[in-house]
Amino acid sequence: MQIGSIIAIYFVAWWITFVAVLPIGSESHHETGAEIVAGTDPAAPVRPRLVLKALITSVLAAGVTAFVLWGVNTDIIRAYWNR
Repeated sequence: MQIGSIIAIYFVAWWITFVAVLPIGSESHHETGAEIVAGTDPAAPVRPRLVLKALITSVLAAGVTAFVLWGVNTDIIRAYWNR
């Protein structure tokens, strides 16, 4: 498989995983009872921790990419579709 295809798979896996990881552990101003500043959405997270979530996403996306590459490079998929 070419490097461009691997990068594309990682990119898609990263964004899908990021969207899945983003709400984990988030607490809104409304849930915590924190003061809501004028102009702030009450559902906005108090501490979004985006850097931590991006790091977790990167590790998970690497695992997903490795799993997809393993599946493509073995005969499992071809055996499944050709039965």
